[in-house]
Amino acid sequence: MATSPRIRHIEGRLQSHPSQDGDGVHIQRIHRFDGELDPFLMLDELGSDRPDDYIGGFPPHPHRGIQTLTYIVHGGITHEDHLGHRSSIQAGDAQWMHTGRGIVHSEMPLSDSQGLHGFQLWLNLPAREKMSEPRYRDVRSDEMPRLTAGKAELIALGGDWTTQAGDSVAGPLESLAGNGAVAHVRLAAGGELSLATSRETLAVYVFEGALQIAGEEVVAGQLARLGDGDTLALASPEGAQCLVLAGTPHGEPIAHYGPFVMNHAHEIDQALRDYRGGRFTG
Repeated sequence: MATSPRIRHIEGRLQSHPSQDGDGVHIQRIHRFDGELDPFLMLDELGSDRPDDYIGGFPPHPHRGIQTLTYIVHGGITHEDHLGHRSSIQAGDAQWMHTGRGIVHSEMPLSDSQGLHGFQLWLNLPAREKMSEPRYRDVRSDEMPRLTAGKAELIALGGDWTTQAGDSVAGPLESLAGNGAVAHVRLAAGGELSLATSRETLAVYVFEGALQIAGEEVVAGQLARLGDGDTLALASPEGAQCLVLAGTPHGEPIAHYGPFVMNHAHEIDQALRDYRGGRFTG
């Protein structure tokens, strides 16, 4: 006997706030290092048609204990790191970096006729993986499968995605921390999309237009955190775009300092000593 879908409702909202990082890059940021969005830690949106807002980029800097996922809507990013990786991504592409025990990299913006628009998501690594070998991967737009349903389209960057109608895709990034899944959803005016997902952590960040989630409106620049259930119901009378994030919490303590995320303060101290002592690149 079929059971009725349990619609997931909004439990909390986070508003992005203006910030700067790197060499004066203007961003809109949401960060939760208290575990509220576990395994997700931070989401930065870079978006401007003014080169002065982003041209300085992100000169060489270290990371330890996290994964980063960079996704480009317009423009591009060139990545270089101490392991010898160097590549550029353009509109529709993504870069994934598993920093593990340590990586030093730079990210320099590329613009197109619409300037630069992209995102960087931080995912927390579980304690057992924080000192693992660093890894890196590019994913091109044509590698990302799509689900279409009427006036809705889902682009799967990573993880498994299934509609209530039973159509499913798996994104190419299968090693996102916390069993993570990330998708870009576009809804044309009057579009609707229902996704089957019971992951404990589920969040939707709207970056264009306004979206209705189980009948409640979420506007651009807001992230909605969803409660329990098995169905995410999205709709937009006038059209919208969003990122959908799903994952399984680690449930571990979080210690954060700048580009380092560990479990305890003494591990942060060790990361600082290792970086200052040149042991990230040795």
